[in-house]
Amino acid sequence: MSKISWWRGAVIYQIYPRSYLDSDGDGVGDLPGIIERLDYIASLGVDAIWVSPFFKSPMADFGYDIADQRDVDPLFGSLDDFDRLLAKAHALG
Repeated sequence: MSKISWWRGAVIYQIYPRSYLDSDGDGVGDLPGIIERLDYIASLGVDAIWVSPFFKSPMADFGYDIADQRDVDPLFGSLDDFDRLLAKAHALG
């Protein structure tokens, strides 16, 4: 019997951080802004979130031109912010 992958029937909520919620008033959405709204996202009953580009980037293509997939671009926050986002998302299920 084949185990069906969880994501085949999952509801996935995509977040484009640049335009989601600006927590520091610089005009660009960021990871702390996503953290601030995770309770709302969880209340929608989604199974997972997909956060569009937030990696370190020269921003010639609004973040899709990734320079380092192991680091957060300072425009969106820090690795600590990502760790907090991940921990809260997991805590919310």
